[in-house]
Amino acid sequence: MEEIEVKTGFLPNVFKVMSHRPAEFRAFFAYYNVIMNKETGRLSKADKELIIVATSAVNRCPYCVVAHGALHRIYSKQPTLADQVVVNWKLSDLSSRDLAMLEFALAICRSDNITEEHFQKLESHGFDREDAWDIAMITAFFAMSNRIAHFIDLRPNNEFYNMGRAPHEAGRDRS
Repeated sequence: MEEIEVKTGFLPNVFKVMSHRPAEFRAFFAYYNVIMNKETGRLSKADKELIIVATSAVNRCPYCVVAHGALHRIYSKQPTLADQVVVNWKLSDLSSRDLAMLEFALAICRSDNITEEHFQKLESHGFDREDAWDIAMITAFFAMSNRIAHFIDLRPNNEFYNMGRAPHEAGRDRS
C-alpha cells in the first residue's frame, strides 16, 4: 500500500477498507492486476477504464465512477469523456470502436444473452474473441467490486475528482 500512496500522493479508500481482511485484499488485487495490467490484446488502459466507468455508472457505484473516471482522464488525456459516458454513453464523443466495446460491456453488465451477433459486431471493429473475454472479465470483476463498494459505503477520495482535468487558467472568462 505504501507504493500506491507514494505513486499517487494519497491512499485510495478502497485499499484502506479492504485491508482489514488481508487474504481477501490480496486475492482482490491479484485478480485486478491480472486483468488490468495485461500486456496483450487490443484493450488499452484507457479502454479498460472506460469499460469500468460505463458499467459502474449502470451499477450506480460512485466510488468506481469517480476513481476510474480519474484514471481514464489520465490514460486517455481526455478530460471530459468519462463524464459524458456517465451521463449518457450513447451520446458521448466516442468512436464507433469504443461504442461497440461499451455496447458489449453493457450487455454483459445487464446479463443479456450474448449471441454470435455481439461477437460479430466487436470483430467488425477490430476486436477478437480474446478481447471479448477481457471486456467480459473486466465487466464481471467490477460488478463484484461495485457491489462491495455499495455494501461498505465506499466513498471516493477527494483527490480523484480533479485528477486528469485541465488546470483552471487564471483570469480566463468561462462564461
